Formats: sequence, structure tokens, C-alpha cells
Amino acid sequence: MAIRNILTVETENAFLHKKCRPVEKFDRRLAVLLDDMAETLHRANGVGLAAIQVGVLRRVVVIDVGDGTGVRELVNPVIVERGGEQESMEGCLSIPGKWGMTKRPQHVKVRAQDRNGKFFEYEGEGLLATASCHEIDHLDGVLFLSHVTRMLTPEELQKLSARKGE
Repeated sequence: MAIRNILTVETENAFLHKKCRPVEKFDRRLAVLLDDMAETLHRANGVGLAAIQVGVLRRVVVIDVGDGTGVRELVNPVIVERGGEQESMEGCLSIPGKWGMTKRPQHVKVRAQDRNGKFFEYEGEGLLATASCHEIDHLDGVLFLSHVTRMLTPEELQKLSARKGE
């Protein structure tokens, strides 16, 4: 496994807006990509990572919301159901240091394939719903900024990180 470089809007803005192609080959290269993405995600202390963020234009996502279920690997994911609405603080590994309030579905159902091509579905609420939407948006070249209702100021971010340290 290897840590991959995460592309940022400062250096790769145009690339991050490209649409990813479906995965057709479920082979060793895909397995290596998924393993590398999971390691990169954990090293960056993130919640989700899409392949486009590491320079690969394939419909591949890893998500780990810290709920004890581990890393979810999503190949060719599609949101098949959405419900409710939530407003929450959102950031992105490709937009370091920027956080905003977004409105996303409270509940989603996602259909995807695993690293072997087998289809599965899961349902998510709260953070998992937000992360699923955020990462699947990346696959279509959409950044979380298009969902922001208000960007958080540096002062607000400082207060929030001070509270975490209490």
C-alpha cells in the first residue's frame, strides 16, 4: 500500500471538475487503488476520498465515518434514494482549510459494487449520508462548494477547534 498525493483546487482545479468513468475491470490494479485510497484517507484524517482526488478518473470512493464499520469501498456508486434534509459543517481534503455549512439529504440509499464487482446496497443517515453525497458528487466533478449555504470564517473555525480541545 502507498500514500497517494491528494490533488487540491489550488493546483488541479480543472482536473477536479472532470467526470469519472465507470470501472469495468475488477482486477489487481483496482484492489491496489482501493488499498492506497484507504491508507491515504486515514493518513489525511479524512472521512471520504474519491479516486479523482488522487488523480484517477474512475468511479471509486472510500468512506470511513468512524462508526466502527471500517472503510466502505464503493465502486460505480449511485444514490438510489434520498430523504429529509440536514444542515451540517462540511470540508474537503481537496480544499484544505475551507469549511462551510451545507444542506444535504438526511438519509440516502446507495447502490455500488465491491472490489470484486459484486453489487450491494447500504443506507446511511447523518454523516454517512453527507459523506456519501459528497464523494459521489466528486465523481461527477462537483465540489462541496456548490452546496455551501455559508462559508465559515477563520474565527468560527478557531472557536470550533478550541471546543474540541476542551
